[in-house]
Amino acid sequence: MIAAGRAFLFVPGNRAERFAKAAAAGADGVILDLEDAVADADKDAARAAVDEWLSAGNEGIVRINGATTPWFDADLALVVKHKCPVVVPKAEDPGVLGGIDAPLLPIIETARGVEAATAVCSAHNVVRVAFGSVDLATELGIQHDDRLALAYTRSRLVMASAAAGIAPPLDGVTTNLTDEAVLDEDIRHARRLGFGGKLCIHPRQVAVVRTGFAPSEEELDWARKILEAGDSAVAVDGQMVDRPVVERARRLLAQA
Repeated sequence: MIAAGRAFLFVPGNRAERFAKAAAAGADGVILDLEDAVADADKDAARAAVDEWLSAGNEGIVRINGATTPWFDADLALVVKHKCPVVVPKAEDPGVLGGIDAPLLPIIETARGVEAATAVCSAHNVVRVAFGSVDLATELGIQHDDRLALAYTRSRLVMASAAAGIAPPLDGVTTNLTDEAVLDEDIRHARRLGFGGKLCIHPRQVAVVRTGFAPSEEELDWARKILEAGDSAVAVDGQMVDRPVVERARRLLAQA
């Protein structure tokens, strides 16, 4: 679910009435959020709501609170009980990740996390990482929607993921909910850099994200031509064909 998915939808853990709608939105995974979306006073109630949802046989990925917070131990007990995948916020320390016995989707969203990206991606049980663009931009004092300003960080996460042999990272959220053109361009930009999917904050974003990170028909036609040409081909449509080109064609078809 985590490694191959393209769209992952957040839903606040204290809004149980939204869980079913989120689950029906078509996302590859629903992230039940116990961290940023929930006020401190509501943490325990949110955890209870998520526990009830998962106990009823429903699926979900849980974003827990950080290891330095007073809610970490109780959140950890919840995910261990349900054996569900875990989103770890503000990931910086591979040692903390190694202590969580579950499939992990750490969010790299601090300067320290970016500097430790290769170690985080290589940590035990890490399936994939996500980019927390809003938090990082706040720390750096830049605009989170400035694609150029964050291009280095995005490329760093792509490289770290590839070096660790895990799935391409997930891009951070697009906070603009009214202009689909902004979401479209964010998707195109992230995909060009090597991202494989995106975090969503509204159900209407899910279908756009899933389509945007899927190979286009033009790409699939090209991939089929490459593989149909066979190993003996030296050129297809005027393009040299060697092993890396064949491998890219295979990957595109696997993503279809």
